[in-house]
Amino acid sequence: MLALDSTVGWLHLFGDPTRVRLLNLVAQEELTVAELTTITELQQPRVSTHLGKLREAGLVRDRKVGASTYYAVNEETMPPAARALWKLLRSQIQDDVIDSDRKRMGQLVRAREKAASWPDAVAGQMERHYSPGRTWEAAARGLIGLLKLGDVLDAGSGDGAIAQLLAQRAKSVTCLDRSERVMAAARQRLGRERNVRFTVGDLHALAFGDAQFDHVLLFNVLTYAHAPARVIGEAARVLRPRGDLIVVTLEQHQQQEITAQYQHVNSGFTVPSLKKMLQKAGLTVESCAVSSREKREPHFQVITAVAHKS
Repeated sequence: MLALDSTVGWLHLFGDPTRVRLLNLVAQEELTVAELTTITELQQPRVSTHLGKLREAGLVRDRKVGASTYYAVNEETMPPAARALWKLLRSQIQDDVIDSDRKRMGQLVRAREKAASWPDAVAGQMERHYSPGRTWEAAARGLIGLLKLGDVLDAGSGDGAIAQLLAQRAKSVTCLDRSERVMAAARQRLGRERNVRFTVGDLHALAFGDAQFDHVLLFNVLTYAHAPARVIGEAARVLRPRGDLIVVTLEQHQQQEITAQYQHVNSGFTVPSLKKMLQKAGLTVESCAVSSREKREPHFQVITAVAHKS
């Protein structure tokens, strides 16, 4: 719950049309003060003043590239209350001024990109842009070449897509899933790999002895767990000393009508709650933070955590 003063403060911040216009623009594209001035047709001091207020409130971040400073919405660390209000505003606003801003921004960005070489045009945000052969899958396959893994448990492996990436770099990979049909698909995908095993089982009660694995993966499975703390506890139990647990899961959200279609049984986790579960399982948490935000509405955010067993 928010205190009255805090609520009024956020409402006041979002109550200025200029600040809403600027937020709407930098939520879509990193832009300089000069570019924002051109797009909005406002005076530069006015744009700078409002950007300063948004930055002080933690809603906007800035990034220097040479002599220029680019501004963007601060998605990862925006205060939750502000994020909720901003999400509501973006979904409800229909305004001719906003539409005109978007059109002018599109023209400006196209002109900017046309004037520069491709690397110059996307400098600082290359991960957001496609070029032939430059995909996250290609990068992941290349980086996996740096790995040398021991015995890996892919807990909730699905049909073995991740296990397939790791198999040649691991001593062994064990795929575990509760679905016989999914495990059959994994066997078909990985049946030729001699170091891969397949087990049908429950994440809440792993059918393995203590300290059996050097690495345990819980990738996109905790939202299917009725007792996620128990799942993490089981993962910690089967880890060997100095072993690693890697968790990838959704940040807590209010989009249950969407995730219900995928049979999720919980609506994700906060960073503090996930970290607490890892620590209660006796693990040392190296990192636990929001690592990505989906581009598509409703912009689900993903937490990645790395923890070790002493």
